[in-house]
Amino acid sequence: MRSGKRSFYPEYVRSAERLELAVQALDRISGALVRTVEGPRTLVEAVVRAAAEHLQADRILLGIADGALRAARPRFLLLERGELVDDETALPAEARAHLEVIRNRPWEIELDPGGEDWVRAPMTLDDEPVGGIVGWPGDVHVAETDLAILRVLANQAAVAVHNSFLFHAAAQLRGRTEQLSEAAAQQARDLAARNAELQETQRRLVEAMQRQALDDERHRIARELHDTVTQYVLSAGMTVEVCRSELAEMGPEAERVAEKLAPAKGLTQQAVERLRAAIYALHHGAEEPPGSLPVLLEQLSTVHLSSELQVEVRVAGSPAPLPPEDESSILRLTGEALFNIISHAEATRAVVHLVYESSQLRLTISDDGVGDPAQLRRTLKLSSATDLVGRHRGLVNMAERARELGGTLNIRRSRIGGVALQLHVPLSSAREGSP
Repeated sequence: MRSGKRSFYPEYVRSAERLELAVQALDRISGALVRTVEGPRTLVEAVVRAAAEHLQADRILLGIADGALRAARPRFLLLERGELVDDETALPAEARAHLEVIRNRPWEIELDPGGEDWVRAPMTLDDEPVGGIVGWPGDVHVAETDLAILRVLANQAAVAVHNSFLFHAAAQLRGRTEQLSEAAAQQARDLAARNAELQETQRRLVEAMQRQALDDERHRIARELHDTVTQYVLSAGMTVEVCRSELAEMGPEAERVAEKLAPAKGLTQQAVERLRAAIYALHHGAEEPPGSLPVLLEQLSTVHLSSELQVEVRVAGSPAPLPPEDESSILRLTGEALFNIISHAEATRAVVHLVYESSQLRLTISDDGVGDPAQLRRTLKLSSATDLVGRHRGLVNMAERARELGGTLNIRRSRIGGVALQLHVPLSSAREGSP
């Protein structure tokens, strides 16, 4: 390169060197400012080292003004001949004086850019002074471009410190959120366990209530059988025996009538024995463990062990809980049906079939006796319309219980030969959804 003036070329060389140093400084600054994720202190250390390398200074001070960037730590940092100082008592007097200026009057930094042996650059954020950088470059001449790069570094450092704080605050919040989420999940698991325990306790309470209702009904029936029916049967037997004695004294014709009454005496004795066995079974049923409706039906079937009727209980589907009063009504209906089979059907076998469906419960009581379904339907219809001096009230009571449960009672021919009573009861969810 040729020039008419000898000073042009040395000036050009110096400018090229300055440009190269500026580019290198910008590279170092960019490397410092991308260390946001490592924390505010690491970022501040990288900034002061980049400023020191750019100015070729042995001492660089970065400080943050009071009231600005409140969460930023550290509030100041001095790089002294390669050593970092963050203890205010260990600062040199001159550095402490500059730190006071940065802390108290950061807006004056721009008006007083530096002295003969030091330079100062403000740190601004949203056009507000938040701190500054002070450097002691020594014998190196600091050009305007060096100050401009230092100002860029200071401003970007303010933004980076703020972003670093936000990043780590967000990370802490995320960690806290994860902890809270895990705690909430643990509480949910504990609540589920407590809920399961509560449901088990509630189930046991319902079973106890069912058991109590069944025991009360058994004792009531036992008292009625003992205090009324048994006494009537005994009185009838005694009356038959008295009549036989009197007829035996009235002559041959009356004696033949007395002989016909002899089987009646035996029947009354058998009736008394069966009544006593039933009363015993009703009183001792309370010793059996409580359970769900299928278990209670099994228990109810054992009441008739003293008779010649064999009762079989079958259950299909997944048992669904019913209100205690509903299960008590179903048990009473089943007991009434079994009593009618023993009393009238002349059956040797009965099947209680309980089926749980998606929307209803189906209970079928079948026997192999001599009953006529059509005749029973007519009798039920007639008994519902008029009271036949208390007769056939068992069928009417069962039909009324079915209506109270929101269901229906049907009478048809049994597959095993006799009569089948079929009860359809909607489950709780289906019953709540019905009008």
